[in-house]
Amino acid sequence: MLRAVDFFNLKNNRFFPLFEDTEYVWEGLNKIKPLIRDLLEPNVTMLRHGKSLIDKTLVLYDGKVLDSGFTIDNTGKKLEVLLDGSVIKGASVIFAGSFLMDDEIYIGRNTVVEPTALIKGPAFIGDGTEVRHGAYIRGNVLIGDNCVVGHATEMKSSVMLGESKAGHFAYIGDSILGSVNLGAGTKLANLKMTDSPVTLNIENRVYETGLRKFGAILGDEVETGCNSVTSPGTLLGKKVLLYPNGTARGYYPPQTVVKVIQDQEFRHIR
Repeated sequence: MLRAVDFFNLKNNRFFPLFEDTEYVWEGLNKIKPLIRDLLEPNVTMLRHGKSLIDKTLVLYDGKVLDSGFTIDNTGKKLEVLLDGSVIKGASVIFAGSFLMDDEIYIGRNTVVEPTALIKGPAFIGDGTEVRHGAYIRGNVLIGDNCVVGHATEMKSSVMLGESKAGHFAYIGDSILGSVNLGAGTKLANLKMTDSPVTLNIENRVYETGLRKFGAILGDEVETGCNSVTSPGTLLGKKVLLYPNGTARGYYPPQTVVKVIQDQEFRHIR
């Protein structure tokens, strides 16, 4: 019920080592830093030239940096880079006006970093991912393939396992996300107001996580509505729906629907 495999499909996922030798899914949070050290092969040094501000749009392709001679087609569903009139597969674009604050950053293939996005390392960003205008990645972050870190979204000490979308105004702190979609304004709160570690009370059993900062675990196919909030130490099982303006606390089994109507919470299984 509380294992990683109960929340995520981890087959062929490069971040699977987070959960090796763990009993409970939240134990993966303690393994973020070691796994980044193992995976990270920084490839942004040649983009930065010692500067944080990227002052000219650059293309990262096949281990090289292109600073001219290419065109960018942004008219389709996915941005494409053309060289001599032909699309070059696997090219990533780092737009002028974005910030790479240090060299401890890896950017995968077919990934886009938009203007004013700010990335601090250590950070691993996979393939086909969008880091949109105004996004703030604060370090100790693992982002898988085909993810979105959207406008005004802040992310720190967290994992997006893949196909994870946080398109607008989200806060993701000390959390692990499967293939989810966060509505605009979703906040995954990670710090209790009282000075003590997060504990979980699930089916009349108390779990001592030992974590002072613990946001949320969001299983595959979770959907959160706009302006929803999770309290520290919240676990949403697969296919949970958290309705707009709702606040979730504790553990929710798979396929639970969570609504808040006139300050009262209603739960039911789909």
